[in-house]
Amino acid sequence: MRVVILSGGESSERDVSLASGWSVARALLERGHEVTLVDPAAAVPVLAGPLRPGDTVEGVAVGKEPPSRAERHRLRSRLHASLTGGPVLELLRGADLVFLALHGGWGEDGHVQAVLEMAGVPFTGADSATCAAAWHKGRTQAVLGAAGLRVAERALWRPAASDVPPDVERLVTAGPVVAKPVADGSSVSVHRVDSLSQLAQIAAELRSEEVELMVEPFLPGREFTVAVVGDQVLPVIEIELTTPVFDYTAKYQPGAAVEVCPARIPDALASRLQESALRAHRALGFGSGTYSRTDFRCDAAGEPTCLEVNALPGLTATSLVPLAATGAGWTYPDLIQRIVDLATR
Repeated sequence: MRVVILSGGESSERDVSLASGWSVARALLERGHEVTLVDPAAAVPVLAGPLRPGDTVEGVAVGKEPPSRAERHRLRSRLHASLTGGPVLELLRGADLVFLALHGGWGEDGHVQAVLEMAGVPFTGADSATCAAAWHKGRTQAVLGAAGLRVAERALWRPAASDVPPDVERLVTAGPVVAKPVADGSSVSVHRVDSLSQLAQIAAELRSEEVELMVEPFLPGREFTVAVVGDQVLPVIEIELTTPVFDYTAKYQPGAAVEVCPARIPDALASRLQESALRAHRALGFGSGTYSRTDFRCDAAGEPTCLEVNALPGLTATSLVPLAATGAGWTYPDLIQRIVDLATR
């Protein structure tokens, strides 16, 4: 099968996406596919290929910090030009399958999926509507709450448009909160906030960027994540933090967090988390041909609160979905082939 992998892109998760792309390429070559690796935001979009089984593929490391806003703006211009016409779009049209490893931004918010849908190109993962719903954390929480899942109280605020609104002020005054962009990934710009003055400082840094924040109570307790691949729910992972929040650095730098799979928890709690992940997966419109990862916090009584659902979770060597796959007895190439099979069956 001729597979084009899209990775890199213009989001804050660019480095993670590139690392995922190279890892996926190695796995696909091992499984006998012809592979071309493309970064639609790069000056020269084709990073490698066409590669054939037996070819050597090098990996890349994830940096300590995401790209700057200025760099992301330059990348976004290139990506838009690549995907709206020209040789990259023609390359995609000639593929048997496009494997999406474009985490964040256009890759995860439904834009790229819509382009591929209009071009009639098959791709991995969820469709454009589902990705759009999962990408906006506020909408996600509303959908999950309506589906009967436990979610945190939340308030949305665009610092560039107004002063601190009353609902945000009330949450901050009541106790520590977490403030994070309502549409971003890899826990970029996630902050624990203990005072209105601290929130004002964060808002001042984001005001010029038109970022919308979601503010919700800080939930003490244990953090878990559960992946769903097709109709199969993978083992629960516990994330043991050494930082107040599971931010970008904690996710991608060794030693910042300990990830345990399967989680050392009672079977009843594991089953409840897995059932909740599957309900969240389906409530947002993820079908049996897709995959997702849902994050939870559990309080002292073991009650899980659903934090968010990831439509294109990381696929690097140290990412959480591959770890869950290992817990299920799959190799990394097994996982990637299953994702391909789901998209093409």
